[in-house]
Amino acid sequence: MADEFVKLTATEAAAEIARGATSAEDYTRACLQRIEALDGEIKAFAHLDRGHALAQARRLDERRKEGHSLGPLHGIPVAVKDIIDTADYPTECGSPLVAGRRPRQDATVVTKLRAAGAVIVGKTVTTEFAYFHPGPTRNPHDHARTPGGIGGSGGRAHGAARAR
Repeated sequence: MADEFVKLTATEAAAEIARGATSAEDYTRACLQRIEALDGEIKAFAHLDRGHALAQARRLDERRKEGHSLGPLHGIPVAVKDIIDTADYPTECGSPLVAGRRPRQDATVVTKLRAAGAVIVGKTVTTEFAYFHPGPTRNPHDHARTPGGIGGSGGRAHGAARAR
């Protein structure tokens, strides 16, 4: 069933969760399994907390069972870039200069994601301060390349440099 889950679009998965065909916890678990299977090679995550993500999903399942209204992202796992503050994960901006930084509150975008029902599963790697030195992340389609920086130009530039 996990393979079927990861083929769903976010809209399809949210509809399946809303109608009770699956739970936010089961969907999140399937997505985490996929991340864990691939992230060793891709290195996309700076912070990933399986237990915390599943706890968020369980709380969302309880809300659905209690009849609370569901947001458009109810039960959908979302990762945010490590330059966006989250109260429950470190925000280190891809830099050793701020390693271990723990914001006290969520950035507005994270607050809105949570209000829409998203499960924040973790933080994705960023270039240092979203500008300098690419992180270790590999392009999932070509591991010799990085997905690059803002606008994607870094992926082409860094990949081209490696190809020479």
